[in-house]
Amino acid sequence: MSSTPQPVPAGPPQVVVVMGVAGTGKTTIGPLVAEALGLPYAEGDDFHPAANVAKMSAGIPLDDTDREPWLDAIGRWAHGRAGLGGVVSSSALKRIYRDRLRAAAPGVVFLHLTGDRELIEQRMAARKGHFMPTALLDSQFATLQPLREDEAGVAVDVSGTPEDIATRAVAALRRLAA
Repeated sequence: MSSTPQPVPAGPPQVVVVMGVAGTGKTTIGPLVAEALGLPYAEGDDFHPAANVAKMSAGIPLDDTDREPWLDAIGRWAHGRAGLGGVVSSSALKRIYRDRLRAAAPGVVFLHLTGDRELIEQRMAARKGHFMPTALLDSQFATLQPLREDEAGVAVDVSGTPEDIATRAVAALRRLAA
């Protein structure tokens, strides 16, 4: 991503999409960012149809067709938060996925959680009760298209404690909005 991020459009609170590969901490960092910004948080995994969860649980990566109803559901939530603001998690790995979210909710801003593959794999292995197996991490990285210069958003490294990451993320989002 460019060192010159696109500005967050002026006006009412924005909807922030916390994005990144599995294991970057979207579910942990998202609520912390939402709390710091005084906005509601929605867990992106809750928008997956049961068929998607079953497929991922079986170690089968989702394809673009699988992701469409999930992205549309997140987009509807984000659209409903327009002018009110909110934070939602979504891997949003490809530009076309982010474009779909922007089409549903113009003005969304992306918080891309990034990190070293080894660190992310360790974190995935340590978590309990999540449907996404570590075996799918390579497919996540292969699919990932980082934010481009023309996309409103910031990238934040996930090394450190959740509180440190959230603090850096909120500061970056506020700089973006300035």
